[in-house]
Amino acid sequence: MTGEYAGKVIVVTGAAGNVGQAVARAFAAAGGSVVLVGRSETELAPLAAELGGLSIPADVTDPVSVDALVSQVEAQHGSIDVLAHTVGGYAAGQPVHEAGLDVWDKMMNLNARSVWVTCGRVAKHMVDHRVRGRILAILSKNAYQGSAKAAAYSAAKAAAQRILESMAAELGTHGITVNGIVPTMIDTPPNRASMPNADYSKWVKPEEIAAAMLYLASERAGALNGISLDIFGRV
Repeated sequence: MTGEYAGKVIVVTGAAGNVGQAVARAFAAAGGSVVLVGRSETELAPLAAELGGLSIPADVTDPVSVDALVSQVEAQHGSIDVLAHTVGGYAAGQPVHEAGLDVWDKMMNLNARSVWVTCGRVAKHMVDHRVRGRILAILSKNAYQGSAKAAAYSAAKAAAQRILESMAAELGTHGITVNGIVPTMIDTPPNRASMPNADYSKWVKPEEIAAAMLYLASERAGALNGISLDIFGRV
């Protein structure tokens, strides 16, 4: 297969989600060997049938599970060139003084711990194998400033941003770049269902996020490290 990413191995987490599917399709269309990662084989099956290649169920918040994932990719492909981490989630609804710890734990686990574990374990693989790789993760505008009734989400995304920035400072000398993508509202069916009266034309499309990831993973963006690329759509 030819294309900009021919000969490259790209691991896409959250591959069954709306953004993850767009990212996986974009890298595959550019010639990459895409490894699909999700919570179960069942949810990955439709995209795996479409794109072919390796699909691996894994818990991206568990170091043991991610290490097993990395080992499987090593056995099949030898090394990982790009990690596109699309896992994340939103939960809100109460101010801090009324909320319990359940939403805090959920948001930190999904949005910050998953970045710490998955990006960290893949970075170790890249360092150990001397791969001049790319690590990418999706953040949120809330990483910059908190908003009412979304404190846990905002704190988790800010934590994820600090993790990526720290990793960028640690890994630059190894030829590994670490960058974040910062969208506003993403145009997905669940988001449309939750905001039926919104102007969807202003929202960021999953394909636009995928295009940004392809750019940041490319040789053309080799000098970009530790940045948060804002994709604020047409708001």
